[in-house]
Amino acid sequence: MSEAVWKKMIKEAIAAQKADIGVIREKRGKDFKITDAEPYVNAVKGMTAGEGQAKSVIDLHVQSVVTHYEVMKGLTDTVRPEDDPFVEHYQTPAILEILYDEDSAFKASMDKFIDAIGKHEVLIGRESMRRYGGFYGPTCVVDFALVPGSTSNVVNQILKAVDIDKEHKKAILASKSWGMDTSYGIGAAFQASVNAGKTLTEAVEDEIETLKLVYSSPIEAQTRLMAEAGHTSFDVGEYMKQYKEKMKPVIKAAIDDGVHYGNIVVVPAYCVGDVAHHIALSMFNMCKDDMTFAIIESVAQVLEATLTKPGVEKVFKSGYQVLNAATATTAVASAYILHLDGFTAQMVIDLLCKRYTNYVQQYPDRGPAAELHNVDFMDMILKGWNILYDTERKTGGFKPKVYGVEVDLSPIDNHDVIQNPQRYTYPACAITVRFSSLMRLADFPCLLTSEPVTATLMTNVVALDKGTVVAPARVCKFCASCQYIPRMKYCEWREAV
Repeated sequence: MSEAVWKKMIKEAIAAQKADIGVIREKRGKDFKITDAEPYVNAVKGMTAGEGQAKSVIDLHVQSVVTHYEVMKGLTDTVRPEDDPFVEHYQTPAILEILYDEDSAFKASMDKFIDAIGKHEVLIGRESMRRYGGFYGPTCVVDFALVPGSTSNVVNQILKAVDIDKEHKKAILASKSWGMDTSYGIGAAFQASVNAGKTLTEAVEDEIETLKLVYSSPIEAQTRLMAEAGHTSFDVGEYMKQYKEKMKPVIKAAIDDGVHYGNIVVVPAYCVGDVAHHIALSMFNMCKDDMTFAIIESVAQVLEATLTKPGVEKVFKSGYQVLNAATATTAVASAYILHLDGFTAQMVIDLLCKRYTNYVQQYPDRGPAAELHNVDFMDMILKGWNILYDTERKTGGFKPKVYGVEVDLSPIDNHDVIQNPQRYTYPACAITVRFSSLMRLADFPCLLTSEPVTATLMTNVVALDKGTVVAPARVCKFCASCQYIPRMKYCEWREAV
């Protein structure tokens, strides 16, 4: 594959990240308007199909972002923080219904899967109870891998026993992993029913009916879920109606071009989150704090400084390596900031795992996704820490390398805010300032992990191999919580359909 493609991928990913950072730098502490996200939309419009890439896949990404932005502008001027996490959950429901209309064979496969859900009372009851009671420890209910306690894990277990087309199985699994078909996470209906005083049998029945609805009528399901969540920022039903109509030609073009259905349901969803979620009032409020913003800014600068070194594209052999290099670089940068205050990744993982146990006891009605970003954060810093300290162990200094490329940590070393924590607390005791901001970001690490970078690079990866489904990740994540909670035997990654 041409090195020009890797260079293009890096350029597009950094452009998306810089667009977000630029808006947040200017708007932090101010009110949010939908139009504030226009720089990100413009960055996405700059994405192109390189050598060997399918334009139909790039179009799924670009047109989804543009459509999302235009529909949102037509429905509201702003989005309240409580509603902004859900803006990337309205795309897959609409796309699934397009696929149902276009391919009766796929709809027939989905109907068989829905019927199978009702025959797995034991599995669904067991997994709902385990998630509710904290059996697996901190886990991401909407994880993009197949980790214990995730919706993908349970869906995979059901699909293994269903006699339908193998590629349809992969598409169904993808639709509730990276595809985010509705905002629903396994066990939520069960939890609500138990807390409302229903019997466990009744709670399992409610869980099964909700899971069925998510697949049989995804737009209706998402509309209902948002009503139950108290969503008020805009008419979500109208959003999905307009999005579905505007995206139909794009979806049909992808079908005609032979893009795997699993990729069709995945690519358009994850990329829209920067409009009214990462660029949003919640982010503007969080970044009022100078240190918190400085961490986001400097980590992005480390990414750019590392992946734009002359000739860096020559080290990569695949699109996945470009993606892995980007996520590893930001992980190393985040772990390095943790190190500056004398903390280790293991300390943080231990703290958040212990807190999780208390949180389950204290809040039995907690949101089903409450700890998802704590999990993302722990996984990220452990990954970064292992790279950082592996090179320290071998060289006696911090010269971490990713695919042989040294991570340039100078943007952190030279950042005026990060290197002067005494300005933001009692000056003589400024030993926890950076750590405290990292803990704020543990609830919202989307620009550290980084989601716009990951979404952009993943679309590029799919465009290089449109017929192979990309999600969920069929690898062991080496989950950070497994440092303390040995749950590996419950993971489904080896048995993914």
